[in-house]
Amino acid sequence: MSNKIVVKFGGSNLKDSQDYSRLAGIVKSYNQPLVIVVSAYFGLTNRIIAALEKAPENRQAIEIFIDDLYKLKATLVKENIHSETQRKNALSELNERIDKLHQLLKSIHFIGEIPDFLYDQVLSVGEKLNSLLISSILKDRDFDCEEALPEDIGLYTDGLFGLSSTNFEKSAEVVKENLKNDSIYVVPGFYGISDEGKITLFGRGGSDYTAASIARCIGAQSVDVWKDVRGFLSADPKIVENTNPIKLLSYDEAAELAYFGARILHPETVSPIKPLKIPLRIMDVENFEDEIIPATVINGHTKQHAEIIKSITYSDDFGILRLHGAGVGARPGILAEATHRLEEEKVNIKSVITSQTSINILLSKTDLEKAFRSMTKSPLKSVNKISRKEDISVIAAVGDGLYHEPGVMAKILGAIASKNINLQTIVMGASAVSAYLIVAQDDRNAAVRTIHESLFEKKEAVGSL
Repeated sequence: MSNKIVVKFGGSNLKDSQDYSRLAGIVKSYNQPLVIVVSAYFGLTNRIIAALEKAPENRQAIEIFIDDLYKLKATLVKENIHSETQRKNALSELNERIDKLHQLLKSIHFIGEIPDFLYDQVLSVGEKLNSLLISSILKDRDFDCEEALPEDIGLYTDGLFGLSSTNFEKSAEVVKENLKNDSIYVVPGFYGISDEGKITLFGRGGSDYTAASIARCIGAQSVDVWKDVRGFLSADPKIVENTNPIKLLSYDEAAELAYFGARILHPETVSPIKPLKIPLRIMDVENFEDEIIPATVINGHTKQHAEIIKSITYSDDFGILRLHGAGVGARPGILAEATHRLEEEKVNIKSVITSQTSINILLSKTDLEKAFRSMTKSPLKSVNKISRKEDISVIAAVGDGLYHEPGVMAKILGAIASKNINLQTIVMGASAVSAYLIVAQDDRNAAVRTIHESLFEKKEAVGSL
C-alpha cells in the first residue's frame, strides 16, 4: 500500500477565493503526501458546454466567454497568490491554456460542427485550469507541490469519448511510478487519455472516478471526497426534514445509492477501489475545523440498520421505452434485437423489466426520444406497438440484508398504500442490497417522505401510560 491519500475537491467546494484558502488549510491538516484531484471551478463546465453549443454558429459568443474566463482567472490569481513572481507565472500559464481553448472553439466555429474528440478536449480544460491554479496557490503557501496531468502520468482509458473507463492494466504501473515521490500532486479530474493520446471524458461528475482510479493504481490508504454535504443521509434533506446521517456503508450500498440518484458520488466511483478494499471517505467541507473527520466511510464492511434500509433515494432521470405485443416477453430474439439497435445508437440501458405482453426498457430520459426513433424506424418481430413514458421517478430503498429480512418490503408497500400513492412498477432482484419502485413524478416527494417516515421516524405509542 502507498503512504498517500487521494483527496478530491469538487467544483461546489470552489466558488470563491475563500474556498481556495480553505482548501489549502485542509491540505495542511493532512500533514502527509497527497494526490489531490480537482474539478473545474464552480459552474465553469456548464459555461464551457454553453460556449461549445454556440460555437459552430456564433463567433461572438466564443469571444465573450473567453474574455470572461480571462477576467475570472485573473481575479482568482490576484486574490489567492501573494508572491509577485508566482502570481506572474501562474497568470501566464493560465492564459496560455485559455489561449488554446480559444483556438479550439474557433476551430469548431470554422468547421461548423463539434466532433467527439474536440468536445472531450474542450470540456477537459475547466479541470486543467483549476489544477494549475490550485498547484500555484499551494506553491505560494510553501507546499512541496506539482501539477500532474493525466496525459503525463499515463492515466489510460478504453478510448470511449464522453463516457470512458480507466484501462487499469495499462495505467497501474506507469501512474504509480509517476506519482511515487513524497510531494503533493495536483491532478485535473474528469478525463484520461486513449491509447492514441486523445483526451476522453469519464462523464459528468467523473472527477470522483478519476480519484478512485488513481487510488487503485497507487494502492492509496484511502480516497477522501470533500463535499458540501453531511455525507450520505437517510433521504434527500430537500424533501425529508428529519434525515439521519449514515456513518458506514458497504461498497454495494454506496454504488446503488449513487446509481439511483444520490448526487454525492459518480455512480462508478466505488468500482475501481472495491477489489483492493480501499476505503472511500466522504468529508464535509462546511464543518471542517482543522481535523480530518469523515462524515461517511465506505468500505468492505457494513452495519445493518435496525430497519435494514439505510437510505431512500430517487432519480428523475429515467424514462421507459415499452415494446407491446402478445407474448413478447417470452419469444426469443426480440430483446436481443432491441438491445442491438440501442447499442448502435450508443444508448445505455439502465434496466429491463419483462412481462408476457410488454418489454419495459429503462433508459436515461435524455436517450428516450433517440431510442424511440430507433425502434420505430423498422418493425420488430411480434411487436405491434411501441410507446414511451417519461413523467416517472425511480425510488430506491437501499440496505444490506434486504433479501434476508422478512417484512421490510411489506412495511414499505403498506406505507405507500396508506397514502393512496399509485406504484407503477416494483423491482427486486437486480441487486442484493436494493429494491426500486416507479411512481409518477408528481407522487415522488410524497412517496419518499412516506417511506422514510415508516422506516426511520419513531412514533409515540398510542394509549400508553
